[in-house]
Amino acid sequence: MGCFECCIKCLGGVPYASLVATILCFSGVALFCGCGHVALTGTLTILETHFSRVTTDHAMLTDVIQLMQYVIYGIASFFFLYGIILLAEGFYTTSAVKELHSEFKTTICGRCISGMFVFLTYILGVAWLGVFGFSAVPVFLFYNMWSTCNAMNSPTFNITSIDSICVDVRQYGIIPWNATPGRACGSALGEICKTSDFYLSYHLYIVACAGAGATVIALLIYMMATTYNFAVLKFKSREDCCTKF
Repeated sequence: MGCFECCIKCLGGVPYASLVATILCFSGVALFCGCGHVALTGTLTILETHFSRVTTDHAMLTDVIQLMQYVIYGIASFFFLYGIILLAEGFYTTSAVKELHSEFKTTICGRCISGMFVFLTYILGVAWLGVFGFSAVPVFLFYNMWSTCNAMNSPTFNITSIDSICVDVRQYGIIPWNATPGRACGSALGEICKTSDFYLSYHLYIVACAGAGATVIALLIYMMATTYNFAVLKFKSREDCCTKF
């Protein structure tokens, strides 16, 4: 076998679907974790400065945000490791499915591990659908504030009633009803929308939501690839072409 044929044979064992999914998963998780972490910090700054100036009123929210930031660290670490493991498992099953090496055989233990990854990836995919939906909530809240500010800055807007336009974050359950001032109206609301914290947090939440969506797509690709490989391995095992462990 020449060098060219050997290279072609090796390239045939590359799990391209798993490789694409790994790159997409790493990118999505990095965007979600990195942007989400900074956006949460900016959100807390906005709330402390403009909506809840008494520390005790938003003490629980501060603890929740800090907990979410620690969870983000765990998510990033877990998916970095899980993506590498799935990619390695993709190389293993792809080589077994295509029978690139005559002496290479899969075992019952190997098929059980592949089945476990199918199940675990499915569970993570469902969980990330929830994360994707949850990450859209702050985007919606910030969009409401942004659209309200744009409406106030519109030339057709009635300037005499600008102080009657308010955004009350207490109605979303973010801070308690006894928090002061709890809402921003008129020119004060316009000043909030002009701050760098608001602008940065809003766009970072959008990117974080997009990252969560990319992670869902990556896990979907993982599910299709691992399910296909597992099904083929199980089918071949019935033809007695696999060794037993």
